[in-house]
Amino acid sequence: MDAGVVYKYFPDLSLEQRRQFDALGGLYKEWNDKINVVSRKDIDELYLHHVLHSLGIAKFLGFPEGSHVLDFGTGGGFPGIPLAIMFPQTRFHLVDSIGKKIKVVNEVANGIGLTNVKATHTRVEDLREKYDFVTCRAVAPLSQIYGWTKHLVVKRLPHERAGGWVLLKGGDLHMEISESGRKVTMVPLTDYFNEEFFTDKFIVSMR
Repeated sequence: MDAGVVYKYFPDLSLEQRRQFDALGGLYKEWNDKINVVSRKDIDELYLHHVLHSLGIAKFLGFPEGSHVLDFGTGGGFPGIPLAIMFPQTRFHLVDSIGKKIKVVNEVANGIGLTNVKATHTRVEDLREKYDFVTCRAVAPLSQIYGWTKHLVVKRLPHERAGGWVLLKGGDLHMEISESGRKVTMVPLTDYFNEEFFTDKFIVSMR
């Protein structure tokens, strides 16, 4: 298990970013043995199934410097931790309702020296901060995600996707998109990555 699959698609990373990505494998293995945040059978595919999957968002969108991103239902820190490495000038707030998962997020973030991540054990409904973007991985239908977070998103950046939701979803999403009532853009992750794992997985951008 190494970060080679990340460097295949992101060859221009800084030495610090490479150091941080390289360190993720060992840290997640260590903490996953104590607190199971990634399935046991999946930990050996951490970089493909979790890190690179998260970075599909980075292929779709470059977060503007200084923007504030909410990653809710973050679990063990996905997509928030990989995105925070990729965008060191963007602030990320990682939220989960399960405290032991946030403990792992904090330990990993501290272990690789991330200074642009805050992790909080709370429910998204209880948040009162404002964010420029919302990210998450398949935690609920689009209509629920919008309902839970619409009061948290501001539209103030001079950016074409400012004030938006950039989500990782999979499967047949047509009914979900229709029921959301939102303007939705769906991009297959196979547009960016050629591994079979990404078949039927998508970036869903919602306004």
